[in-house]
Amino acid sequence: MLIPVSEQGIAEFVVPGLEQPCKTWYKVIGSLDKTNVPLIVLHGGPGACHEYLLPLADLAVHRPLIFYDQIGNGRSTHLAEKAGDEEFWTVSLFQRELDNLISHLGLQERPIDVYGHSWGGMLAAEWAATPSSSVNLRRLVLSNSLASMDAWRVGISALRKKLPDDVQKVLDRADETKDFESPEYEAAVEVFYKRHLSLARPWPAKEVQSALDWFAKDSTTYSTMYGPSELYISGSLRDWTCVPRLNSIQVPTLLINGTEDEAQDPAMQPFFDHIEKVRWITLDNAAHFAHVDQRTKYIGHLEAFLSA
Repeated sequence: MLIPVSEQGIAEFVVPGLEQPCKTWYKVIGSLDKTNVPLIVLHGGPGACHEYLLPLADLAVHRPLIFYDQIGNGRSTHLAEKAGDEEFWTVSLFQRELDNLISHLGLQERPIDVYGHSWGGMLAAEWAATPSSSVNLRRLVLSNSLASMDAWRVGISALRKKLPDDVQKVLDRADETKDFESPEYEAAVEVFYKRHLSLARPWPAKEVQSALDWFAKDSTTYSTMYGPSELYISGSLRDWTCVPRLNSIQVPTLLINGTEDEAQDPAMQPFFDHIEKVRWITLDNAAHFAHVDQRTKYIGHLEAFLSA
């Protein structure tokens, strides 16, 4: 199999209020000539960075792929001084960064496909529901994601109640004391992660470890926008929803989650209910990193959808 050529670059991104432009790091696998429609990959977290989604490079045989690290993490500009600044770290900031990257790559007047995983799916949905930005969007993939934080909580709460009693007690105590850094809490969260983040063994898979490592290196965006862990939502996204805007998404859309996913069906259901041209696939024996747990099946579904 011929492996497509990979090219890296930097897109300068001017953010009002900052003295210097930010730098968005990106990598293109394949050629951005006009032969095939490129797929832009939006990572989750916020702040998990692109590496954990590199299995999607399997798709590059038939199309160019664009990976990038959103600002605040990875190889892009870090802004640790903005930790806790909810007015700075907004969904619209990352929408503008995506628009800027598309413009930098000269893709604003040709068809593109967009894929978003977890938080990246939230961002992708918001962006796709903004006609002024997404006029050239051809197809959309929302993977292991959520349409509203309230819907997400329904699924997370149900999964939490299925954990062993001693694990639940540790989580409940941390919720009360706000001590999210104790070894007991970290061990309890890992029990949840092993069940609902990824089922790949041995634990953790390299993709899982990559995401966890980036959170440990710089938690600025994750802690400000989400919280201390997947099980405690205290950040600026705590009341987020895109449900009222979903009917603005007019392109064919693929939904994917796993049976053991922390993105349980209630979190995904509004996408299915409000997007007109939509298909939904749930993979057995897969959790939040379904692209790792069931890589062959996952890539097969993506390829079929993008090639249709």
